[in-house]
Amino acid sequence: MVRTGRAGFTASVYREIDNGLSAHELVKIKLAAEHRAARTDMITAILAGTGALLVQRIGHIAVFYRRHPQKPKIILP
Repeated sequence: MVRTGRAGFTASVYREIDNGLSAHELVKIKLAAEHRAARTDMITAILAGTGALLVQRIGHIAVFYRRHPQKPKIILP
């Protein structure tokens, strides 16, 4: 799980998300924003920056998926 800080996304946060997606294919992120619109903007930035897909969003938590190019662990139908 990755948590975003109040300062928003930094290069290290993007690296952590990218490393998590490369290693596990699924990453759960807790978004530290009070307003729904701000959380939506954060999700859009993550999708654009990582090439992942949004799997689920509930409140402040979002789950992302990105298939590993050589060794996929999760096989989708």
